[in-house]
Amino acid sequence: MKHILFFFTVINCFYYYEASAQVKLPATSPTQTIQQDFGLSYIELIYSRPAAKDRKVFGDLVPYGKLWRTGANEATRLTFKSSVEIGGKKIDTGTYVLYTIPNEQSWEIIINRGVNNWGINGYKESEDIVRYTVPVIKTSTKIEIFTVQFANIKPESCELQLMWEKQAIAIPITTNIKDKIKAQLAAAMLTDKKPYWQAAQFYFEYEINLTKALENINKATEENATAYYMFLYKANIQKEMGNNTGALESSKISLALAKEAKNDDYVKMNQHLQKELTKKLK
Repeated sequence: MKHILFFFTVINCFYYYEASAQVKLPATSPTQTIQQDFGLSYIELIYSRPAAKDRKVFGDLVPYGKLWRTGANEATRLTFKSSVEIGGKKIDTGTYVLYTIPNEQSWEIIINRGVNNWGINGYKESEDIVRYTVPVIKTSTKIEIFTVQFANIKPESCELQLMWEKQAIAIPITTNIKDKIKAQLAAAMLTDKKPYWQAAQFYFEYEINLTKALENINKATEENATAYYMFLYKANIQKEMGNNTGALESSKISLALAKEAKNDDYVKMNQHLQKELTKKLK
């Protein structure tokens, strides 16, 4: 009888252990992955998000003057799919670790090669590729969960913002896309289908060469006689060149085409531009 009881006790313990092993609880500091389109490629960020939970964060939970993994669990990772510049230094494509040293008035930002490190374990200063200081921004609203986000995103610049408790910092990131686009345009101009529309946008918005922008938009509209958006673009180029009369004529063409296409947004944009140009011509 004792043997039978012992057998059933062992079986019950086994099933209890198996059932317990299958229980999954939410992560204390959940991981977040963010992928942000930037320049001609993208940046990926992976980090863990601890919560304050009524604790004093900076100067206590996260000590001042000491290396921090910039989150919880593994160190925060950044993957750049094209070369960027941070802190005045070029960073090639690849995956890196973001370490920080928080202080009351400023943070030290460290981009490091130690992607196999667990947190700060294994950190080597010799693997730093960027190390510089950014100021702390005091916030009026308390942020409970450590938050990292991309903001102020432009074609060649953006910010990586880190926020927790009542502190925030911004890490500017820049990239150079002009040379790549120029090379792409030069190669595409050798083909049968010339990228006049893209060239017009490049010379107007990036190269700020209004003459070349106008030259290319003229060729683009010749090939696309009903493209109301191209004629409005041409009007804006002419306006920037000081040719308000020409800009007004191009806008009138765009307006007529937009009405025909029943595109209310372009109708409004042209009406607004024509008001502005008419005032200038009086």
